[in-house]
Amino acid sequence: MNALTRNESRAVARAVLQIDVANHPGVMSHVVGLFSRRAYNVEGILCLPVGDGRQSRIWLLVNEDQRLPQMIRQLEKLEDVASVRRHHAEHAVFAELEEFFRP
Repeated sequence: MNALTRNESRAVARAVLQIDVANHPGVMSHVVGLFSRRAYNVEGILCLPVGDGRQSRIWLLVNEDQRLPQMIRQLEKLEDVASVRRHHAEHAVFAELEEFFRP
């Protein structure tokens, strides 16, 4: 977790990005590198292969701010990215995990 305390982080608006990508070595590095180069914090990452394994789905839990629409446009430009969908922070993929890790 970043420098925010757990209570402060709950006050920050969040979003879940669902990213469908080609499944091969280096794709995750390209995706998270895009965020890293722009000093955009990623709060959570989940990645699993889908279908026959040629594609993977990456879910990123990120803080919402004015840069997020631009980050999504940049993601869509990456060669290995097939699609990007934005969900509310309550999306089931992270909601259930947060329940599991809550003290």
